[in-house]
Amino acid sequence: MPAPAPTAEAPGPTAGRPAHTGPIRRIIAGSLLAGALLAAALTLAVFSGAPEHVITGSALIGFASGWALLAALSAWLTSQPQRWALVPAAALATTGLGLVVLAPGDPGLTAAGWVWPPVLMTLAVWMGARIRRALAAGSGRWLLYPVVVVMAAAAVGGAVQTAALASDDPGGSMPGQTHDVGGHRLHLDCTGSGGPTVVLFNGLGLTSANWARVAPAVARSGRVCAYDRAGQGWSEDAPQPQDGHRAAADLHTLLESAGERGPYVLVGHSIGGDHAMTYAARYPEQVAGMVLLDATDPHRVGGGPPGAMAVLPSLARLGVGQLLPTSYWSALPEPAAGQVREFNAGPRGWRNVRDEIATLRVLLTQARALTTLGDRPLVVLTAAGNEDDPARLAGQERMAALSTNSVHRHASAGHGALLDEERGAASSVQAVVDVVRAVRAGTPLR
Repeated sequence: MPAPAPTAEAPGPTAGRPAHTGPIRRIIAGSLLAGALLAAALTLAVFSGAPEHVITGSALIGFASGWALLAALSAWLTSQPQRWALVPAAALATTGLGLVVLAPGDPGLTAAGWVWPPVLMTLAVWMGARIRRALAAGSGRWLLYPVVVVMAAAAVGGAVQTAALASDDPGGSMPGQTHDVGGHRLHLDCTGSGGPTVVLFNGLGLTSANWARVAPAVARSGRVCAYDRAGQGWSEDAPQPQDGHRAAADLHTLLESAGERGPYVLVGHSIGGDHAMTYAARYPEQVAGMVLLDATDPHRVGGGPPGAMAVLPSLARLGVGQLLPTSYWSALPEPAAGQVREFNAGPRGWRNVRDEIATLRVLLTQARALTTLGDRPLVVLTAAGNEDDPARLAGQERMAALSTNSVHRHASAGHGALLDEERGAASSVQAVVDVVRAVRAGTPLR
């Protein structure tokens, strides 16, 4: 259908249509805003915490409603009907409904990345041409063109992300092995010899590769095992997000399947410390000692519904993760730095962060079940930058009080630097080695 000739902003009535009652640009702005608000409501409230295909599908349905509203209102209230808007409305709604109904998993969504970017780019180019033909200068083009640019950018970002996922092969350089823990497989990498075996617990958004400075140094004086919780690194996804109890049961099964023997020295960084405390509460006979590297205070208030975090995996499909500093730089040595970059930039890594934040409140509650370690050696290492936070320092002291044989140390490195940077990692290694030696000798910590 040929596009109508541009008209003035306030034309008179036309046949079969009521008189113009408002500027077309107000309808454009209102329709775009309505679509964006509906997409936000569906993803952040109605379906918050839902699987990635539901979040993406509901967002597309929300945006589709905005384009449909533009087509309907412009035809009813103005003499500049924007019927072309029905095309993006139909395309987005059909795709969104298809995602919700078909429920593709991570492999299906990744495979779809070879299809939707060129389709979206074609749609964006077509829309740009239609907007120029259907709207006179000053009639609201400037409101629509940025949307088209964003769509084109999303297409480019999606293509880049899909290519990155195809070229990345962290599994090809995987150290250690994976073991079945009941429906999914977890990754475990153990090196060195001599007991007690040290088990490393990852923090939020981290993987076993983040221990690249710590694990080899500890392995020079004993056996050390790094592992990935379900959904992290080289481990498979669990059927549902895991709280601390499920993660602890998985780890217990993993260590038994791999033939590792306790009791263990548990070492946790950040919320990995809370996972270590939860494991110690459930399997106290498996604990010889503990090291908490700037661990999250289990008495703090945190976690809850994922909120804006719910859209992270979907945003990662658009290549947003490739723009973050963690996707192209790491202080770790190679090959760990490259592995960390790959895990951090992809939608799977972002999905794990979202899920662990959603279960954080439960994890902290479960970690509080550990009320004492008796006289088992415990080192609490607090990162630099907390000197002016009395509540945080009090939480660190409270964790140090879990054992009558404990030392609370203050590092000269920041939270992440306790693993990533040489000086911070050296402090972490010293804390682990001191606990291992105390366990072996049966002597108090110095």
